[in-house]
Amino acid sequence: MSSPDPRILQPGDPGYEAAGAAPRITKPRSAAASAREAIRRRPTLEKAYRTGVKVVGGTTVGLGVVLMPLPGPGTLIALGGLAILGTESERAKRLNRQGVELAKRAGAAAKAAKAKHDARKAGPQA
Repeated sequence: MSSPDPRILQPGDPGYEAAGAAPRITKPRSAAASAREAIRRRPTLEKAYRTGVKVVGGTTVGLGVVLMPLPGPGTLIALGGLAILGTESERAKRLNRQGVELAKRAGAAAKAAKAKHDARKAGPQA
């Protein structure tokens, strides 16, 4: 059996208490928020960023719409594109919320229909 990793401090090790007081690495979301704030302070970079988000989000929505008639996750891809657009547009955020709610209702209706079909198919049990 191998010994524990020497880099992991255990209670009683020298420096254990000091390690608890060390500054923590920032969470990814706060790092992303900091980067976004840095972008907002530079108008040219802000315009390029917003354009990039719109292109990526629009392309994703378009791909999802094209894939909807085919078997697969076309609707989910389109909703993902709306979520991307929703990071920069309140209108897209509202549309995404409505789409997600509609998808949840459709999923619940399909599940209920399947349960009803399965119960009918099983027939009366004696």
